Amino acid sequence: MTQSVDLRVLELLAARLCHELIGPVAAIGNGVELLAEEEADFVREAVALVEESARKANRRLQFYRFAYGFSGGELTGPPPHQLAGALFADSGVACEYREAVRALPLERQKLACNMLAIGGEALSRGGRIVIDAGAVGPELEGAGEGAGPSVQICDALTLALPVGELTSRNVGAYFTGLVAAGLGCRIIVDARPGGFRLGLVAAGTAAG
Repeated sequence: MTQSVDLRVLELLAARLCHELIGPVAAIGNGVELLAEEEADFVREAVALVEESARKANRRLQFYRFAYGFSGGELTGPPPHQLAGALFADSGVACEYREAVRALPLERQKLACNMLAIGGEALSRGGRIVIDAGAVGPELEGAGEGAGPSVQICDALTLALPVGELTSRNVGAYFTGLVAAGLGCRIIVDARPGGFRLGLVAAGTAAG
């Protein structure tokens, strides 16, 4: 399905990606500055900082290259479940990417990864997310402290948020809704105390 995407969405996605990378890249710069110190302890700390920050930046780049940039064809990097595992490796969120999702076409695994990114953001205090395959495509269950996805994020996921109200904080959710729409689906959100669910229904189907 061919889609027309507003330029504002693309600009905000670029800003979002820069936000994801600026932390580890800045830390690499700090580590390089420490390498100028003559003290051995400073040098060791600097090397460790540069190595860890480079790994973190690389993980995020690879994940978002697939989540935002995959447009069909052959996979050029690690499989999606490995990308997702690496993204959450150093976070307070445990991620389970089930076998049924790994068997889905890559286009639907792209949607799964975008759903995971949104689910992880909703668990700012930590928790657990499980991505599985339902009748239509990927489905996500999240559990942890906090209120779950905000009203604005839910509106963005369901494409109910006007493009003029998008920001770099909610554009990822809107893009996720666009990916679902491109697959002939729409996202439904079920938020409850201590958890939430992101599911899919075929476009034009009433939510159950």
